[in-house]
Amino acid sequence: SKIKYNFIKKFMDIFLLVLGLIFCLIGLIGSFTPIIPGPITSWLGLLIIHFSDFIPFNSKFLIITFLIAAFIFCIDIILPVLGLKKLGGTKNGLIGATLGLLIGLIVGGPFGLIFGSFFGALSGEYIQKNNLKESLKPALGTFVGIVTGTIVKFLTTTAFLGLYIYLVYTNLIS
Repeated sequence: SKIKYNFIKKFMDIFLLVLGLIFCLIGLIGSFTPIIPGPITSWLGLLIIHFSDFIPFNSKFLIITFLIAAFIFCIDIILPVLGLKKLGGTKNGLIGATLGLLIGLIVGGPFGLIFGSFFGALSGEYIQKNNLKESLKPALGTFVGIVTGTIVKFLTTTAFLGLYIYLVYTNLIS
């Protein structure tokens, strides 16, 4: 019975490590999509591995990384709006940028994401203002905000994946 218990315990620990890795990778993918909150999802991966016996639970580490993930999540919401408002954009521009981002990601991957958000913002602004010249400036602001947010999310989720690898390596392999 003790052997069975040890087997189940080790299996669960390995399951938690694999699940944590999956969350970190989904978070990395989420840094390019507005649907998945990348940094929060990657942080969940870090949280999950701390419930295994392989990685010692570290509440200070988890609180600090959560605060970083939450801050980046908020920044990602604010940056496109700031870029839009700063350069005279409308709500249609933001909606267009988000739709363009999704369509661009599906159609053209990372490049589609960048160009899709720009053309989506431009289309949204053009629908509202009916003037291409007036629509260009806020579309650029939205575009810069979305690209900046995406870069920050990608860097954060990459760092969280690096922390995952470091924690697993130092506590399990070495």
